Amino acid sequence: MAAKRSSDLRPRKRRRIDCPEITEWMRLVETGGIEACAEQHQLVAHVRHVFATEDLIIDYGRIERYMGYQKYFPFDLLPWEKFCFTLFMCVFKADGTPRWDEMFIYVGRGAGKNGFDGFVAFCAITNANGIGFYDVDICANSEEQAKTSFDDVYNVLEDPDNYRKFQRSFTWNQVVITSKSTKSRIKYRTDNPKSKDGLRSGMVIFDEVHAYENWKNINVFTTGLGKKPHPRRLYTTTDGDVRDGVLDSLKGKSKKILSGEKHDNGFLPFICKLDRPEEVNDPRNWEKANPSLPYLPILRTEIEKEYADYVENPAVNFDFMTKRMNCPVAAQESPVAKWEDILATNRDVPELYGWPCICGIDFAKTNDFVAAVLLFRDGGQYYAICHTWVCRQSADLGRIKAPLDEWEAAGLLEFVDDVEVSPWLVTEWIIDQMRLYDVMRVSIDSYRFSLLKRELEGIGFDDKKRKNIKLVRPSDIMLVQVKINSLFLNQSIAWGDNPLMRWYTNNAKLVPAAHGNFTYGKIEEKSRKTDGFMAFVAAMTQEGELPECNEIEFIEPLVV
Repeated sequence: MAAKRSSDLRPRKRRRIDCPEITEWMRLVETGGIEACAEQHQLVAHVRHVFATEDLIIDYGRIERYMGYQKYFPFDLLPWEKFCFTLFMCVFKADGTPRWDEMFIYVGRGAGKNGFDGFVAFCAITNANGIGFYDVDICANSEEQAKTSFDDVYNVLEDPDNYRKFQRSFTWNQVVITSKSTKSRIKYRTDNPKSKDGLRSGMVIFDEVHAYENWKNINVFTTGLGKKPHPRRLYTTTDGDVRDGVLDSLKGKSKKILSGEKHDNGFLPFICKLDRPEEVNDPRNWEKANPSLPYLPILRTEIEKEYADYVENPAVNFDFMTKRMNCPVAAQESPVAKWEDILATNRDVPELYGWPCICGIDFAKTNDFVAAVLLFRDGGQYYAICHTWVCRQSADLGRIKAPLDEWEAAGLLEFVDDVEVSPWLVTEWIIDQMRLYDVMRVSIDSYRFSLLKRELEGIGFDDKKRKNIKLVRPSDIMLVQVKINSLFLNQSIAWGDNPLMRWYTNNAKLVPAAHGNFTYGKIEEKSRKTDGFMAFVAAMTQEGELPECNEIEFIEPLVV
């Protein structure tokens, strides 16, 4: 068997892959031996292409030694795990460095990723890896999660059948596991980045990366990589409910690699998910999201029970789709739009100098969030420019899990160090925009109009004489909801790379109204704001007032 060969470190061009630890999974995918998503088929094709076009080395001796450690663990690696492990740990370039030194594993809940992480960590500190002081850090947002994979290794060492043997090779306690021969250690760490700059890790494992809202904490742990040979990063996760964070970034990167748009640069994306939400209704498709399912009958029984609960009440049991099927839903409530369609707003906004626009304003609370949106139209394409003010004395700030400081640095919002967001701040911003664009009308909730009435009249907007203010009523929102839904479905709205607006939109839900209509509400009242999206809605109630592109006579904006 190829896997039983001793190490062969002579580089050679391989036109075929003769390593069963790699090919078993590939053949399952290619022959239909397992139901696999489109991304798996793309990955298999990608791996075959890499082996056919590059000089690669498979270290068979290393594979044999690593796989020998399985006897100490309460499980054997499944085909997909052997595939990932071997490519990550045992395939090298001609210069002896790992071909894939960064791996992203995205599988449904219950697939066994924590056991896999523990096995990888254990192998990395042994003589089979053979690199001294090759520390492995297992990281997660919470201590409990970070400790899960660590405890898997700890329990192997504590097993009475293994204890005496491992005492000769390792020292361990409930905080750190150390190899006596390599001096390498396994430690678990949480997301607190303080005092981590001195790390000298050989490998960093990030578990449940869906919980990371940004790269700040991850970067702290990875800056120490490169001080040891063969530095590696491993990301493992199910999907979650944090959007536009680390997970979505990794998924976007994976998509480009698997489509051939981007070179992998050592990044191996192993993605398991439903191709379409409706596939959940055929149990045969569940293994697309969980490649361990054919081998774990108890897990299948549990998923069958959860599926029945989901069918009965999808709104309450939405986690089934998000975490079991890796098919995320935007929220427990009916979302404004699918996340993919919200993400599609991240397209360039053209130069709009002199263009006519509608200004929508959401001024719900003066001591909370206030938002304004400029809406433009070019035929069937709509563009938006957005701005937000945040009162630092808002009682809700402590509850909000969003990188507001980062968004401030990016110019997407500004904090107001006062008891409230004064109306003149909003009108001052509008004046600045009038120097750039033809602001035709202002659209604002009728209930809050009184707060801005005087200031708006002072810059030329009123609801009586000029009639260039639209006082938005609930009936207006119900009428425009259908149009807004169409814009998202057709991906016809763009506001650039604006994570704040994506957050606002993803926080909104559809609320049934009279006569089969819908209006908008908040998914969660205190911690998930919708102000920017509601300002966009206000502007959309007047989108019919914007001239068609061929009717536009561009003028110099009004200077006030």
